[in-house]
Amino acid sequence: MTVAAYAVAMAWVESAVVFYLRTISDRITPYQPDPLPPVAGLGAVELVREAATLIMLFTVGMLAGKGWRSRWGYAAIAFGVWDIFYYVFLKMICHWPKSVLDWDILFLLPLPWWGPVIAPVLIAALMIVWGTLASQWEDSYHHPFRAEWKAWLLNFSGILLALYVFMKDALRVANRGEDAWRMVLPDRFDWPLFVIALALMAAPIFHSGRQLWQRRLVPLEAGLTT
Repeated sequence: MTVAAYAVAMAWVESAVVFYLRTISDRITPYQPDPLPPVAGLGAVELVREAATLIMLFTVGMLAGKGWRSRWGYAAIAFGVWDIFYYVFLKMICHWPKSVLDWDILFLLPLPWWGPVIAPVLIAALMIVWGTLASQWEDSYHHPFRAEWKAWLLNFSGILLALYVFMKDALRVANRGEDAWRMVLPDRFDWPLFVIALALMAAPIFHSGRQLWQRRLVPLEAGLTT
């Protein structure tokens, strides 16, 4: 609960800062012509702020967990809760997004990420589910964290695929310079690729769930044989 409370508080700070920035740049709704107008002095500061946010979420997970599995689990919970409540609070503050299908600029590093609001929310939900499995039942797993490399290989493949989907439009014009990717507006979200990415990212959830289920079956089977 402490990690979730921290993430919710951070989400309010994040949504408030984004509200300020979008008000300054007259971009409460990000999907419009010239979506990232340069504002003197804010660009570099915003990039560092985004990186600092990730460090803060990672750090709270490291502090909350006992072993590496639970540390990463709490970090995943913090990120997922933060991301979902960020949109909840934006809706409360400025009545945006109007719909979970509204386009948003999700991140700026290393290039702008574009996607409908529902896309990062789905990823956040996966992170909360896995984080809960990892942090609340850390002592119930058969194998050490590092032994689950196959599931994590699938997960990282899904992450890379999702990043491509989010940045494909910016990548298409990246060689034309900063002005080009600042101005780009996507016209279609690649749902088939994103669904594949989600399925790959869910691999650790299925792996962890199977381990916990097998651990639960052992005492049940022992009871049946006595």
